[in-house]
Amino acid sequence: MTTPQTSALHGSGQPTNYRFALTALTSLFFIWGFITCLNDILIPYLRLLFDLNYAQSMLIQFCFFGAYFIISVPAGLMVGKIGYKSGIIVGLLTAGAGCVLFYPAAQMEVYGLFLGALFILASGVTILQVAANPYVTRLGPEKTSSSRLTMTQAFNSLGTTVAPFFGTWLIFGGVADPEVSGVSKDTVSLPYFILAATLVIMALVFVRLKLPAMGKVDQAAPLPTQGGAWGQKHLVLGALGIFVYVGAEVGIGSFLAIYLSQDDIGGMSTSQASHYISWYFGGAMVGRFIGAAVMQRFAGNRVLLFNAVCAMLLILTTIFSSGTLAMWSILFVGLCNSIMFPTIFSLALQGLKESTGQGSGILCLAIVGGAVLPLCQGALADMIGVQAAFVVPLMCYAYIAYYGFAGYVPRAFKKAKQTAEVAE
Repeated sequence: MTTPQTSALHGSGQPTNYRFALTALTSLFFIWGFITCLNDILIPYLRLLFDLNYAQSMLIQFCFFGAYFIISVPAGLMVGKIGYKSGIIVGLLTAGAGCVLFYPAAQMEVYGLFLGALFILASGVTILQVAANPYVTRLGPEKTSSSRLTMTQAFNSLGTTVAPFFGTWLIFGGVADPEVSGVSKDTVSLPYFILAATLVIMALVFVRLKLPAMGKVDQAAPLPTQGGAWGQKHLVLGALGIFVYVGAEVGIGSFLAIYLSQDDIGGMSTSQASHYISWYFGGAMVGRFIGAAVMQRFAGNRVLLFNAVCAMLLILTTIFSSGTLAMWSILFVGLCNSIMFPTIFSLALQGLKESTGQGSGILCLAIVGGAVLPLCQGALADMIGVQAAFVVPLMCYAYIAYYGFAGYVPRAFKKAKQTAEVAE
């Protein structure tokens, strides 16, 4: 039976209260982008504070992406019970608790406590992703869901753009050369205390906001298949798409400074090359604003296919060229990345209905690709060189092109479809 709410979701216009809800949700995308990018500042800080080697310092990223792998599915089940709005509040408070734990970790100077605090913080961010991403896709007509999610993701990119400036200033205290001057155990507490206060305030605001009540699974309502979201082929293929996309984006970003500092590419110091990383992520931010407008007129899967093919051409160029051409070819991949995550996410959730929360959890679980594939790229770089190792993200974008071409089409696995037909 179609309720007034679901009817509004698929109507020709977007209700005013949905616009207000989207405005509130946009702040969430900004804050978790900000938090995620702070890891790039936290890694060198903790490496200096605890005299860590590179492998030990990379545990920070493993804890962060590991939280997605461990928490995403339980978070999806939780959101199915309490709804999107309540899930957002739980996510904000959990992330806030993780931020507060940075203080005792700093005072006790125990690296394991920092990792534990980071895991709790990342768990809260994971819950936010599981709740907020599908919420955005359902606040309006399904045909423009990719456009809405891309626009909100643009503010996520804005958060990653501004975070390094504030994080570096607050954590390193304006020290010009922290490797020479050293770092203080106390400076890391301030930015995370500010974040904790911000997250708690946002949670209180969302408690009072009048937002559409969505996300709860009606236990009496039939699921799309006996296997729920797992029975939908386009969802499973979309999860693989998220896995390879995040792996490609993180892998390229991790190698940028090393790659651009090579004599036959940029011929600059690693410090100078690091500044160009902002071009890579800044391109994603600009592209998301452009993509949100483009996808008002063009189907999301077509834009995804186009961007993936462009990314492949750019990576092929950077592999087989040198100098300025190779340098800017890899940097412009960031522009192609812009619409990929939100578009894959929204396409994969099409038609899941009551299983949307579960599907969102599965997709967020796949973000663990950001921990796995960069390691594969690193191992390959040791064998054949950094430039040739970009074949790993090249293969990732080839799969994304396939998903935009055919893999996105909503359909159940044959066995699940037959089971559903017998049940009917």
